[in-house]
Amino acid sequence: MPRSTTSSPSQRMLRVGEQVRHALSETLQRGEIIDPLIENSVVSVSEVRMSPDLKIATAFVSPLGAKDADAVIEALNKHAKFVRGRVSGALRQMKYMPEFRFRLDTSFDNFARINDLLKSPEVARDLDSDNKEEE
Repeated sequence: MPRSTTSSPSQRMLRVGEQVRHALSETLQRGEIIDPLIENSVVSVSEVRMSPDLKIATAFVSPLGAKDADAVIEALNKHAKFVRGRVSGALRQMKYMPEFRFRLDTSFDNFARINDLLKSPEVARDLDSDNKEEE
C-alpha cells in the first residue's frame, strides 16, 4: 500500500536523514565547494528530510554570515551534484546516492516570532489575569 504524503516519516527515513545530515555537514565544513558565496559563509545543516524511497534528500540549511541567504541556497543547489559526489564516500552503505535539494531553514525565525509573541504585553496581561483568577 503506498504511503500518503501527509504521513509521518518512517524510522528508516529519520535514521538515514540523520546520517546524510552528518555527512553533508562534514563535507560543507571542509570547504571543498569553490564558490565565493559558499566560501564566505558558514552553512549550518539543521535537518535532512528523505523521500520515502530515499532517493531525494532535502537539506534545510542556514547560511550564517551571508548577506544574501537566498543566493547561498541557489549556489548550493547549483553545486548539488558536486556535493553528492563528495558525500558518497561517507554513505557507501546506501544502495542509491540521494539527489540533494537545498532549502532555507526558517524554523529559527519561527521560534523567534513565537518568543516575541510570548513576551508581548498582551500575552503578559492575559497570563497575569489568569493567575489572579486562580488565587
